[in-house]
Amino acid sequence: MLQLLYIVTLVQMVVIVSLSFKTPLRKLVLVVLDRVKRGSGPVVVKTVAGTVAVVMLSSVYSMMLIKKRWMEDGTASQTDEIFMAKNLLETTLMGGLLFHAYIIDKLHHYIKELRIRRKTMETAKKQGQGFEDAGGSGSGSDKVTALEEEIARLRARIKQLESD
Repeated sequence: MLQLLYIVTLVQMVVIVSLSFKTPLRKLVLVVLDRVKRGSGPVVVKTVAGTVAVVMLSSVYSMMLIKKRWMEDGTASQTDEIFMAKNLLETTLMGGLLFHAYIIDKLHHYIKELRIRRKTMETAKKQGQGFEDAGGSGSGSDKVTALEEEIARLRARIKQLESD
């Protein structure tokens, strides 16, 4: 089980590094993560994460029993020390695995959100340029004063119509 945990942790670290830097591999990882998050993918990921969490808690419980036995006996046998080290290593790797999975999920979410924000900023800039081009050569303050004069003229017209 330790070899599997080492391999999964190494793969997760490669994915985190590939998401952190803009490389061609980043696009591939993003596409794969998008596909995993569709359909039944989230249910499978949550089930695996829950199973890993239960196994991790079982390992922590085993360590607590070993520690309790050490306190009762006053000394630790070599077998208990080996079991304690193995359980501690497994628990650490499983906790790291869950943490890395969370980091990958958040990195994917933030990269998608950043991409959406950049697209909206580009469209807003294009719309702003379109308004500037359509406005002509007059400055913005001239337009504002002209509009204020027109508002004042229209208000006077409304008062006149109301009095009539």
